[in-house]
Amino acid sequence: MSSKAATGPAPAGAASAPKGVADHAPLTGLALGVVAAALALGTFMQVLDSTIANVSLNTIAGNLGVSQDSSTWVITAFACANGVTVPLTGWLMRRFGVVKTFMVSVALFTITSLLCGIAWSLPSLIVFRLLQGACSGPMIPGSQALLIAVFPPEKRTAALGIWSMTTLVGPVAGPILGGYISDNYHWGWIFLVNVPVGIFVVLITWRMLLQRDAPGMRISIDFVGLMLLMVWVGSLQIMLDLGKNADWFNSSFITAMAITAAIAFVAWIIWEATEERPIVDLSLFRNKNFALGTLAIGLGFGTLFGNLVLFPLWLQTQLGYTATYAGLVAAPSGVVAVILTPIISRLSGKVDARIFATLSFLAFTTSYWMRAHFTSDVDIRALVLPILVQGVAMSMFLLSIIAISLDGVPPEKTPSATGISNFVRITTGSFFASLITTVWDRRETLHQTNLSSVATATSGPLTQTLNTMQGAGMSAQQTIAGITRQLIGQSYVIAFDDISLISAGISLAMIVIVWFARRPGAPSGPIAAD
Repeated sequence: MSSKAATGPAPAGAASAPKGVADHAPLTGLALGVVAAALALGTFMQVLDSTIANVSLNTIAGNLGVSQDSSTWVITAFACANGVTVPLTGWLMRRFGVVKTFMVSVALFTITSLLCGIAWSLPSLIVFRLLQGACSGPMIPGSQALLIAVFPPEKRTAALGIWSMTTLVGPVAGPILGGYISDNYHWGWIFLVNVPVGIFVVLITWRMLLQRDAPGMRISIDFVGLMLLMVWVGSLQIMLDLGKNADWFNSSFITAMAITAAIAFVAWIIWEATEERPIVDLSLFRNKNFALGTLAIGLGFGTLFGNLVLFPLWLQTQLGYTATYAGLVAAPSGVVAVILTPIISRLSGKVDARIFATLSFLAFTTSYWMRAHFTSDVDIRALVLPILVQGVAMSMFLLSIIAISLDGVPPEKTPSATGISNFVRITTGSFFASLITTVWDRRETLHQTNLSSVATATSGPLTQTLNTMQGAGMSAQQTIAGITRQLIGQSYVIAFDDISLISAGISLAMIVIVWFARRPGAPSGPIAAD
């Protein structure tokens, strides 16, 4: 399901146009332009929806009358459901055809976007986001495969260039668009904007590509493996999302979810290891590069996604930023990634992928380290600088790690390998989003307790501040309320710094993991998704 293009003869694991679609002559002229635009928009919608709600959580929570903690379900529900359905994509495309799978996926995604936009409560929104994430699984790999098919062979690098750029533009546009809509319109429009775009994509696909689709094949599916996957991923996500408000393992429900996740995970591992046609081919982990690359993708992207959720949340709830300005502050990383990725892609065949991976994790480490020194009066320059460094890291991250993880994977197993990589990337992103926001709240409570004990010491800072504020004419109640707000704000910023420091440590550790892998061969063809 990922990623970048290069020119030259297709190597093992290189992309090929999907059967059936490839049997027709490539499109040309206006028809090619219209179809390419529709397929790119299909990718753009899915990527956009993975980030558009990040800066809108505060608005959604306030409008629906729920806590800030509960609103993170809007993000994690989508990512969790999307991750679970990713391994199904290959089977769906073989069973029903690439065009039909993509078209139906976009149609259902459009319908669920409409439902998200008109959701009347947080539970209804979470259910619709789960459905939206589940329906969106085949959209990105489907658009990539179809772009390869409809372009002439000599222009397929350009096709994948279009596809790659849309995957990078989405994270840039998401926070900005989500912030602007939340500040100026009803938050539901962050989902409703998908409806006209989805209708256009479905109509173009149906009109210009459906006749090119291959007939479906009757093939079996690993139903038991899929059910076990859904149970352990779902149980673990519920535990992470609800645990912080239920006092974790003091709650019998959270304990039950943890036990269910553990048992289902072990059963899933055993089943997939012995199943003839598993939904996730665990034998790929015998390849050292694939195992290390997948670990790096999971921890690296999980840390990044968790911080992408936390950063705008902190800006809005503690620093008073509007959703629009929070989106604008977060957006430069995507702009830098869009600019640098084509350059890195051209150099990828000449430079050891482990060097790019090292530079990427060093940039991530630097970005998190800079954020670990934020204070409650941090200015806009100090906020944006680490975000720019993060963009440099993003431009090299997936390209280099995918090159490492797919090295030595047999051609016939490349679709399974890319499927596993994307499953790990998406699910760890949702897990880390829940985990990081939980740690943030718990660290805030700890720091608030410590700050209060210091401040309330005899003749301590609190006593001095109380005397000063009351001497300025403020009542005792106003004085205490003001000081309490300061303590909470300071506690949250220290907790934010703690998480940034931990994130820097994880990124630094990933450099060691990368260099345990062997040097991958230079890519000479695009990697397809399945």
